[in-house]
Amino acid sequence: MAASTQLQGPVRRLSQPQAQARAYMQARPWAALPSGLSALIRAENVRLVPEIVQEIRRQIPEYARPLDGRFGVGIQQGAARAVAQFAELVADDRACPEESLQVYRALGRGEWREGRSLDALQAAYRLGARLAWRRYARLARRAGVPAVAMTALAEAIFAHIDEMAAASVEGYAEARADAAGTLRRARRRLVQLLVGGAAEPVLTECSRAARYPLPERIAAVALRTDGLLGAAAGLRTMPSVLADLEGQGQEPCLFLADPELPGRVEQLAAVLADRTAVLGPAVPVVQAAQSLRWARTVAARLPADAEPGLVHCDNQLSSVLLLGDEDLVKLLAARRLAPLEGLTGKRRERLEETLLAWLETSSGSAPEVAARLGLHPQTVRQRMRGIDELFGEALSDPDARFEIELALRGRRLQAR
Repeated sequence: MAASTQLQGPVRRLSQPQAQARAYMQARPWAALPSGLSALIRAENVRLVPEIVQEIRRQIPEYARPLDGRFGVGIQQGAARAVAQFAELVADDRACPEESLQVYRALGRGEWREGRSLDALQAAYRLGARLAWRRYARLARRAGVPAVAMTALAEAIFAHIDEMAAASVEGYAEARADAAGTLRRARRRLVQLLVGGAAEPVLTECSRAARYPLPERIAAVALRTDGLLGAAAGLRTMPSVLADLEGQGQEPCLFLADPELPGRVEQLAAVLADRTAVLGPAVPVVQAAQSLRWARTVAARLPADAEPGLVHCDNQLSSVLLLGDEDLVKLLAARRLAPLEGLTGKRRERLEETLLAWLETSSGSAPEVAARLGLHPQTVRQRMRGIDELFGEALSDPDARFEIELALRGRRLQAR
């Protein structure tokens, strides 16, 4: 281009103090450039865009691949839109860049989808800015732009790049937030399916969206609502945990994958720290709802002042069985413990205690029962004679003894 080329359109000169103050106060350095420069920039962009794309692919490893599909469209449209928008800003500094910023937000979202950080995209922006500055500066000198305006040109280029980069950061953050929200919804849905006892194919499909591979065995954990916020961060660091701390209208819960693996339950207990929770039995994943039901059965009967810690259902499955149908246990007690009903409360309590200890000992001898209860053997013998008189042949019937023991254990659990 000849040095004598004349710019078309009005020239806003930096020598004018009012125009200069206006440009810098509004942080729009392109406002200080001759608007006629925009036509020259547009013509130069025809050669600049291919150069930017070529150098980005050559110098930035993440983009060193064929211009196929969404990637090719994105990088070429991004470069073309960036330089075209700059020409528009020079032509009219009142131009609204919002539509163009959407392109850069989309580039940021694309980087998130590709699993990259923003480092490569930011490097591409800086590289494009350097290439644009070289060409535009040479163009401006040939067009007779005053030397003092060259500083404004450089500032304008890099201010434009800063806007692009900021928009890409917004798009990246939006994509990350959207992905996190989608993941949370998918995981909440998976919890609901597990609680509802969904079939394995349904669970498998949802687990892919939730990024939670279905384990062979799983254990539910019933939680209390108090103090869970402090544990939430720790639970998120455990890939084996699938949690629903909101409760979905019920007490909150979580699921622990493969709890039999060494150290897994201990890690969970450490994260829950001084909170009270109940760990259900490990079951096949399609039985997760049952594990939760059993855990909640125990949790519902823990006293309000129960000591903090992780309670294991596996250590008290018989209690879970008895607590699972309290009405049935009461009916069994009413039938099998009827001989005790005519006694005073204190005497009935003593005989129930002695009878249960006798049923639970291996030999049933008076010394063994006495040692279990902390009594004198003679006291036990006296009580057992009264029990024999009340129950008679039922104590010799294995089925009757079993039901009597269930009734006594259930009554003890209910009393607790």
